[in-house]
Amino acid sequence: MSDYIIIGGGIVGASAAYHLSKTGAKVTVIDKGVKGQATDAAAGIICPWLSKRRNKAWYNIVKEGAAYYHTLIPELEELTDLNTGYVNNGTIAIDTEWSKLEEKFNRAITRREEAPEIGDIQYLDEQEVQSMFPLAANLYRGVYVSGGARVDGRKLRDALIMGAVKLGAVHIRGDATVTPTGDHRFIVRTGYDEKETPNVIMTPGAWANSVFKGKRLNMNLRPQKGQILHVKLHGIKNDHWPVVLPPNDYYVLPFEDGRMVIGATREENKHFDTTVTMGGMHEILSRVLPFAPGFQDAEILEMRTGIRPFAGNSVPVFGEFPELPGLYTANGLGSSGLTSGPFVGAELARMGLKQETTLKPRDYDISELMK
Repeated sequence: MSDYIIIGGGIVGASAAYHLSKTGAKVTVIDKGVKGQATDAAAGIICPWLSKRRNKAWYNIVKEGAAYYHTLIPELEELTDLNTGYVNNGTIAIDTEWSKLEEKFNRAITRREEAPEIGDIQYLDEQEVQSMFPLAANLYRGVYVSGGARVDGRKLRDALIMGAVKLGAVHIRGDATVTPTGDHRFIVRTGYDEKETPNVIMTPGAWANSVFKGKRLNMNLRPQKGQILHVKLHGIKNDHWPVVLPPNDYYVLPFEDGRMVIGATREENKHFDTTVTMGGMHEILSRVLPFAPGFQDAEILEMRTGIRPFAGNSVPVFGEFPELPGLYTANGLGSSGLTSGPFVGAELARMGLKQETTLKPRDYDISELMK
């Protein structure tokens, strides 16, 4: 069985490590633990079916990603005995405009034919919205999808890494670089340590171009800064609340013990700035309080910042570099990282094992990142 070194321990790298380790492969995961890692900051919404994006390649990868959770979570929680932060509480898309809700409803009905995990789909009147999400303002109606879920990025990543380690993988903290030797092998250096391997999987997200030495890869990645607000509602039991999608591209996720996550900003041209800002907090509050005034008395716990990697056409890519056999990557997942990441990691593992992937690699060709 071949050796594999995975550089980057976010959600994709952790998943690839877990799935390779399940086959008995020798796996080493090297993660720098960089500040701003998207997985570390993110709270994931698993509900891609209401999106109006029409790109088929993007939709296929998030659709498969959402479905894969039903297989992955029970298996992973049984192996690790850890809470992955995944809960299927459903999702409500709310709006004041009936025509927009009707579009979402019809879109979900159509997509359920190929994605039965969507579950029940129903309209909600104002009273039903407030019954499910008591913080909502009047005038908002909704579309409810019972298959919607949420996940904690940190908890899921940690469970995947622990699962991989229990199956024999090695997890190292360090800043790694990759250099090709010219004979279809690679030297991976971490500090003063050096390892040689025929297979490298690069999953460092927005920092990918700083990893490879020798021939520059020059991947066309666009880092996007996202700030996310965590608050606490005192004296309120919110465990059963659904994820809420308002009409302005923001979201509200319920977690345990009154904790709520609100976000996220989409800040371009900030490069790798992980500063938490007053402007970011103001943007979130100004977008969220109008549809959820019940947050007025919530306690602010923290703000997190993550750097999302976007490909040029905003469609994720994965595959093997044509001129560097044995070097694999996945990147550009953007804001859908937690929806598609575990599945993409499994696809990368299959590719590294020379197995057939579920998706068509040509639809996610990494050459798109080299343009």
